[in-house]
Amino acid sequence: MKRHWLIGLWHSLSTGGLLLGTLFFAASLTPTLLPRTFLTQGVLSGFALAAGYGIGVFGRWLYVYLELPAPRGLRAAKVVAAVGCLLVACIFLWRAAQWQNSIRKLMGVDLVESAHPLKVGLLALATFALLIALARLFQLTIRFVSTRVGRFAPRRVSNVAGVIVSVALFWSITSGVLFRVALHLADSSYRQYDALIETETARPTDPDKTGSSASMLDWNELGRAGREFVATGPTGEEIRAFTNKEALQPIRVYVGLRSADSPEKRARLALEELIRVGGFKRSVLVVVTPTGSGWIDPAAMDSLEYLHNGDVASVAVQYSYLASWLSLLVEPDYGADTARALFRDVYEYWTRLPKDSRPRLYLHGLSLGAMNSERSTDLFDVVGDPFQGALWSGPPYQSSLWRSFTRDRNLESPAWLPRFRDGSIVRFMNQDGVAAAPGSVWGSMRIVYLQYASDPVTFFDYRDLYREPDWMKPPRGPDVSPELRWYPVVTLLQLTLDMAMATTAPIGHGHVYAPAHYIDAWIEVTNVQGWSLPQIAELKRHLGHLP
Repeated sequence: MKRHWLIGLWHSLSTGGLLLGTLFFAASLTPTLLPRTFLTQGVLSGFALAAGYGIGVFGRWLYVYLELPAPRGLRAAKVVAAVGCLLVACIFLWRAAQWQNSIRKLMGVDLVESAHPLKVGLLALATFALLIALARLFQLTIRFVSTRVGRFAPRRVSNVAGVIVSVALFWSITSGVLFRVALHLADSSYRQYDALIETETARPTDPDKTGSSASMLDWNELGRAGREFVATGPTGEEIRAFTNKEALQPIRVYVGLRSADSPEKRARLALEELIRVGGFKRSVLVVVTPTGSGWIDPAAMDSLEYLHNGDVASVAVQYSYLASWLSLLVEPDYGADTARALFRDVYEYWTRLPKDSRPRLYLHGLSLGAMNSERSTDLFDVVGDPFQGALWSGPPYQSSLWRSFTRDRNLESPAWLPRFRDGSIVRFMNQDGVAAAPGSVWGSMRIVYLQYASDPVTFFDYRDLYREPDWMKPPRGPDVSPELRWYPVVTLLQLTLDMAMATTAPIGHGHVYAPAHYIDAWIEVTNVQGWSLPQIAELKRHLGHLP
């Protein structure tokens, strides 16, 4: 019985599907931007194998549907194909560890062990079997519906009806049930996490701090990320102890999602609180757009506050408590609406102040925050009285300004570190520094994009499905494997996984930005003066070792 079952399974497999699936499987073992564990690599390779197999099966169906002559010797061809597939799979599995280690060496992480290929292969087969089982279930559903409809309708009509009903059924289960349940659970979980009051984060007693008894904002309504932002960061005493110079207590204003019921009201609260604590009396004022969860990278703000001896005020408004990718999926415009409301209120008040006594105004955002910060204003609207600049780190691939500057870059510059025109307004930088032509001079506004060549959040693109992206072309970025190659369909699957794992990269790679690189970026953006190279190096060491 078992032998008959295996023979039936063997005959049911598509020769073309096996060939193309094996090629996809082999390609999926090559590196992309981030290191993979055997678990993530195995699941990815299983999906790639299933995708190639599915395309091969579709190609076979199309061949038959077009009534082309059936090829001869299919049984022998299947045996030869199976042996060839097994050989190719073994060869590529044997090299899988070497390919993964080509990234790990660049990022300074532990190399994979010799058992890695075996575990990857077994997990890929299990994933492939599960996906094929789901595909077979879908096929059975089509046949079941077609048979029932075929009792009173023509054959082709019943076949079309079977496909439509099956697609609708599976789609409704996936999006209408599984997705909604998962989204509801995620929404509830993130909401509870956002409201969590940590015992180690005490309410400020300083009346000049947001959330104190003198503040216009309730401490409990700031959200977890907001309380962390306000309660942490360097104090004036800590900055003074490090720099041996007079230092002020940095001002941090944060308005939580529950502080008011609309972006406009939250922005107004932020402005009023910023005025109350004297934010417009500082030398540097930064309008910060958080990530989707409301988080603000401490490496970015701590470095700026040290560089300017605490003479910095920053203001932010939360627009979501979901992770950035969920916020982008569920409420893509809400973050931009909040960013626009905050910038409009702060900018309008700032422009009414005397130019010789108002602070220098900057924008900042990381990841989804960078994209929404970009969208907070139209540069043409501020050309008459421009703000001084912006630091946008790890901008997502949908960021319209970033895409425009990258697309229109100087031809001799790589896509992963472009040079834009004369570099007087926009410059790009990574862990190796800023990209600017010799002799470039900054203009009145300085915009810097801090990005790593290994950041999939920045370099993911749906068009990678069918064309090689520019950032893959030589020369490669400093932390991108020389073994990386582009493959249709497979590369998109690889980058999708990389994007989901972007924040698991070691610091200074992927989507995890290092304090040292923020320091270099802020020096460019805010034109920091009075720091020697040894002092800057010491600050990088100091912030790099902070918890």
